[in-house]
Parts: sequence; structure tokens; C-alpha cells
Amino acid sequence: MKKIALEEHFVTPDLVGYGEGTKSIAQPKAWAEAGRRLLDFTEERLPEMDAAGLDIEVLSLNSPGIQAEPDPAVATAKAATVNDFLAGVIAENPSRFSGFCALALQDPEGAADELERSVKQLGLRGGLINAHTQGKYLDHPDFTVLWERAQDLDVPLYLHPANGVDTAHVLSGHPELQGPMWSWGLDTSTHALRLIFSGVFDRFPNAKLLLGHMGEALPYVLWRLDSRWDFHNHHGIELDLGYPSHYLRRNLYITTSGVASSAPLLCALLALGADHILFGTDYPFESMQVACDFIENAPISEADREKICFRNAESLLHLDSLVGSRR
Repeated sequence: MKKIALEEHFVTPDLVGYGEGTKSIAQPKAWAEAGRRLLDFTEERLPEMDAAGLDIEVLSLNSPGIQAEPDPAVATAKAATVNDFLAGVIAENPSRFSGFCALALQDPEGAADELERSVKQLGLRGGLINAHTQGKYLDHPDFTVLWERAQDLDVPLYLHPANGVDTAHVLSGHPELQGPMWSWGLDTSTHALRLIFSGVFDRFPNAKLLLGHMGEALPYVLWRLDSRWDFHNHHGIELDLGYPSHYLRRNLYITTSGVASSAPLLCALLALGADHILFGTDYPFESMQVACDFIENAPISEADREKICFRNAESLLHLDSLVGSRR
């Protein structure tokens, strides 16, 4: 079956240094292997895609990317450069690659302009954002212009994890819990909930948020969120749709990236519906082959498998014009 994968990472030699914080989390050998593969597009990546049965990768700059740059002017210039580079990679293999642009949120107005340029001029399919930007989350009023532009362009923003601003005390003495093992998922799901309770999705009802890793555990807690919303002090917040789960079912799209397990997939199907789940592998941090074998054999209907493997991506990212399956 045709497959389009949405969380597929790369880096350029100029931007490798921004990933040093992530490097400290990984085992040295594992990071060295991933780092080598992040720099490659055709020598290993394409043969692995062919072997695994993966038709299209939607490429995105590896975490934390441009957002780790303290100088807004430098970040803005590097974002434009890497987006131009990515567009060139896609142009050389237009039937195999698409992409999300990198955004320098240090300058929100400039980031909105770069999103528009990347979509309209470079043919990229949305923006990927790595957690916070210098301590600001996407519910900050400064980012209203970005949400407005993304909604007008009808493209999603993919919220990807990165190291947090600080380390929660509960993690103290347990560095193994920091990063993708645990803390990244907690940070990212909380970030997504901030968007609901700050009213972002009330102001921009057609905005589309993508989360990887089977939704960062949010599909599991929809009933609990609504139940506790009835119980809790709202602190002056009123939601237009009434309950948190309504926003997650409307505005949230998730990918299977980094999770090759039927139990969370079935939960996500029941919680969000097949139209809101897309395929991803999390390459090179996870195996393309494992991810593709998993989705091919998951205990779901063929109609849902088609939606997850490629139809939802074609619709959400407007990829219908790309070459179809080679199988």
C-alpha cells in the first residue's frame, strides 16, 4: 500500500551544532549513527525507503533547529536558507520527497512571512515547530500572526518535541527520564493543551495542529479532561466548544511516528477517528522497516489503513499532485 510519512528528519552541516542538547540524551553510538543519516538524502535514505515500501517522506529539520539560535536576525536568515535548501532537495526527487519549512519564531511576523513564502513559492506543506522558542510557547500573543497565516494558507503546524526551558523537579536525579524517553512527550502534550485553554482554537477554528508519537498520549485522556473541566475552577476561561476533547477531535491530527504498537493506534482510532491519524516513521531515530511493517499488519480495516497510510496526508497537505504508489 502507498505510504506517506510525515515525521522524517534531516539536518545540514551548518545546523548540526544546534542539536548538541539532544546529543547529550542519546548513547554516543546511537547518536553518531543517527547524525550520519540525518545528513543523507539519497545514498541511504532512498534505498531504505524502497526496501521498506515507503513512497514519500515529508522532510523536516531536526530538533531543535533554528529555534535554538539566540539572535533573531541570524535565525531568520538561516530559516530562509534551509528552506531554500529543502526545496532544492525536493526538486531533485519530487516524487519521493515533500517537506515542512523551518521557522524562526524569534521574529513572529517574519516567521509568518516565511511560512507564506515557503508554501506559496517553495511548495512546502506547512511548518514544523520544535517546542518552545526562547521560552515562548505557541499560545503567546506574539504568535497570533503565525496562527492567522497558517489558517489562511490552510496548512498545518507540526509541533515536535525538544528540550524544555528547564527541568521539572520530579525528574531530578533521573536524567534517563529526560528527552524522548518521557519528558518530551509530557512537555509537548502540555503545550498542545495550552493552545486550547488560551483560546487559540476559538480564535482560529480552522487551524490544524499535528502531533507525532501517536498524539503524545492525549488520545488516552479525552474523557478525563472533560470530566475534570466540569470539576475544576475555570479561572475565567470559557471554551466556545464547551469541552477540551472537542478541540482535540477537531483541530488535532496525529502521526504514528516513533510508535509501532497496535494498542495506542486502536485507542487513537476510537478517540479521534481515522481521518485524524497519519503515518510517520521518525527516521532516522526509528526504523523505516519496522514502522512500515507495523502499519501494514496493524489490526485495522483496509479503509482506515488507506487513510492513515496516505489518503489523510494527501488531503491535509494537498499532496494529491504527487506521483502515486510505485507498487
